[in-house]
Amino acid sequence: MISWKSHFLYQFDYQHWACDQLFQSLDKLSDEARKRDEGMFYKSIHGTVNHLLVSALVWGGRIKGESADYRNDQELFEDWRELKLATKQTIRQLQHWLQAQPPEFFVEELRYSMSSGKEHVSWVHDVLTHFVTHAAHCRGQISAVAT
Repeated sequence: MISWKSHFLYQFDYQHWACDQLFQSLDKLSDEARKRDEGMFYKSIHGTVNHLLVSALVWGGRIKGESADYRNDQELFEDWRELKLATKQTIRQLQHWLQAQPPEFFVEELRYSMSSGKEHVSWVHDVLTHFVTHAAHCRGQISAVAT
């Protein structure tokens, strides 16, 4: 049976591949098209990729036991190239951090504060499952409006 650690490292490899595929397609769009309000929760393609980055920073911080004080709607980068590079780097850095963790880490409880300030406890493997499925959800929304 595959370990949780191996499973999530594989899932993060997939995250990189999926982001690369999506970003290559989005590079063909104009900046205006990426920033146009498409009626999405974060309005535009750019806004949704930005949310993907914010989420990676917030959840990555929680997983690492660090503070990550970002708002879901906080625009981190106005420039498309900077936004996609930061998104890819953030996901890669979290993958490298996870690679350095012992296998036992993935079956431990994780205590963290929600953005509301409420304390929460989840299993590390459940948080990581949320992380990768949330990213897939965001990429799906983006793909739907980009085609």
